[in-house]
Formats: sequence, structure tokens, C-alpha cells
Amino acid sequence: MTRQIGCLLLAAALCALTGCGDAGQATEQETSSASQTATETEELPSSTQQVFAMDTYMTVTAYGDQAEAAVSAAVEEIQRLDALWSVGESDSEISILNDSGSILLSEETAELVERSLTLYQETGGAFDITIYPLMVEWGFTSGEYQVPTQERIDELLELVGSDKLEYDAETRQLTLPEGMAIDLGGIAKGYVSDHIMDVFEEYGVVSGMVSLGGNVQTYHTKTDGSLWRVGIENPDETVEALSGVSYVGILSVGDKAVITSGGYERYFEEDGVTYHHIIDPSTGSSARSGLLSVTIVSEDGTLADGLSTSLFVMGKEKALAFWAEHSDEFDAVLVEEDGAVTITGGLKDCFESDLDYTCVES
Repeated sequence: MTRQIGCLLLAAALCALTGCGDAGQATEQETSSASQTATETEELPSSTQQVFAMDTYMTVTAYGDQAEAAVSAAVEEIQRLDALWSVGESDSEISILNDSGSILLSEETAELVERSLTLYQETGGAFDITIYPLMVEWGFTSGEYQVPTQERIDELLELVGSDKLEYDAETRQLTLPEGMAIDLGGIAKGYVSDHIMDVFEEYGVVSGMVSLGGNVQTYHTKTDGSLWRVGIENPDETVEALSGVSYVGILSVGDKAVITSGGYERYFEEDGVTYHHIIDPSTGSSARSGLLSVTIVSEDGTLADGLSTSLFVMGKEKALAFWAEHSDEFDAVLVEEDGAVTITGGLKDCFESDLDYTCVES
């Protein structure tokens, strides 16, 4: 449910950033052997596949002798995990849990639930997988948007709070209090991209990239040894129109996930008010934090996915305070409603922008 914009998100954007002519073969990847010749590098086998899963289009690209097998295995994993967690499929593990109220979780679902519960605690509730009933009520799961009454929001807020879940880590038994339901959509794609990195390693992939609905995660570097260039889209159409700047900035990364959340992807307007899909668990309504977007950069795609939403809900001051305590785990790019851009210290040597921005240190 986040919007993550990277150089593989759109073919046009990709070509602009890499000079390529095809989104499926965006950039040449570096090889793991320093002695390999330029000719051998150019002939390094590559493979790309696109798949529709988790309600979005995804692209998987790999370079290496087993690139085709690796990409096929990655796509199979995407489809398998989607079937496991989709709230839109009645036979998925999460749907069965939501319907029955209790289930013995599979190992992978348990791992993702445990990560979610940890994030809930660490972020003071800003990340919460139990807001699903509110998402349904607002219409963000179906596209049938509506503004619930405050009475209805208050009623559903009684069903929100991951601390209300009964979970036994030893048996992996998860029980939901009556009326509660969960959705792992705010963290699942990050977990999937992490898992694809493991698939790449298993198949000896030299380097690669995945774009899961815009979630970008890179494996090693490009074949020429240079870093991947990942663009963060300008979330403010007015600022973009006035400045002509389509990207907040470009990040040069390797072995990192770059994941952005913003309220500009899924939203609706009613009576002159804009409502977006990032719900603040404390209010039951669209988060009004003063931020337009939050981009997280981390080696941990699961963490990046969960934190991109969490820090958006927190707002700039709390987000930067949280980063200061966890600066060894991630970095961030914050875009405020007035167009101000702030990056954290770990990005100062890998971020470039045509906009003015501030860099903060921990």
C-alpha cells in the first residue's frame, strides 16, 4: 500500500536514468570476477520477467549464468507468497485467519507477523497491521471510497492495536479478538524483495534488481561496477510544474532497498478535502503529518517497507528522532508539504538533486 518509485518503475523513467532502450534490460551488471574482460561482461546472460501480483505490476531482472532460472524461481516465489497473504483471496492464510479468528501460522507468515509486531512496538504504534477494518471502511481496499462518520471511526478504532493480538511465538498460534482483522500489505512487498535477494544468491546471480510495484531493491551493482541509480519521484505536482523537476532526487545504491510511501498514490476528494490511504492508527483517518512522502534506504527491504509508512505517520520531527536512534539500520528522504526536502546523514554521498535540501546528522 505504499508507493515506491525507482528507476525500473516506468520504462520512460528508467531510460532517462540509465540511458537504456528497454526496461527489461535496463543496465549492464558488474560481474563478481574482477578479472573478467569487458567482452565477457557484455555477453553476461540476462533475464527479465514481469508479473502481476499483490495488486501491482512487478519486474525481476538478473544477470549471470543462471539468470533465467533465477528470475523464474523469483517469480514463482512472488506468486506463492502473494497467494499466502492476499486478503482478496478467500483461501489465503491471512483470509482464513481473519475469517476464523485463529490459525497456526506458516513459518514465513509467522516471521512477517513477528517483524510487524516488533515494528509496532518500536514505532509506538505508527505501524499497525490491525488497521485493515478501517481501510475497508474508507474504501481503500475496494476503490469504493467514502468518508466514515466519526462515530463509525471510533467504533473501528476499538478493534485497532497490535497489542491486542494473542500470539504464541513457540507454537506460531495467532488469535484475533472478535471483530479484528489484519493485513500484511504494508510490509509484505519488502519481505518479498528480501526473499528474492536470497533467490539470486542461491542461483549465483552476479547482480540484479527487482521492482515490486515500485519497491526497488538492488542486488550488488551494475555490470560495469557502477552503482544503481534510483529516482524518487516528486510527490508534489504543483512544485513539479513550477520547477520542472520530476524527481526529488537520485540515489546511487548497491545491495539496498529504496522504498517510498506517500499519500499521493491512492486518494480521493470529498467536499474539497483530500483523503489518502495512509491511515494514522491513532485517529483512524488519513495521516496529517505535514509530510508528502518518505523514502527509506536500507539493506533490509522488510524494514524499509514498514518504516516508510511508519515515519510518514510520525511526521518529520518524530521521524528524524527515530532515525537518530536507528541510524545504523536505515536512512531516509523526507519531503514536506511545503516542498522542503530533508535527507539523513548516511545519504549525503549518494544523493543528488536539482532541489535545495537539508542534510541532518545523528
